[in-house]
Amino acid sequence: MKKLMRKIAERANELTLRAKLVVETKRAEMYVDKGVGIIIAVVVGALLLAGVYTLFDTTILPKVTAKINEMFNYGG
Repeated sequence: MKKLMRKIAERANELTLRAKLVVETKRAEMYVDKGVGIIIAVVVGALLLAGVYTLFDTTILPKVTAKINEMFNYGG
């Protein structure tokens, strides 16, 4: 009878430790989710920044340069 009670107690302790481990690892999942979210935000931000840079470089700056040259290129 003592062996049976000891086995039951050991099994209960083992299950308690497993449950504790599962609860602790769920906390780590939140850190992984935050890390992935930060990485995604950085990548999306870099893509937006590259798009704006390309837009300025190919569309806006040449037009501004042409307008400035027209203003100072008078025959006057």
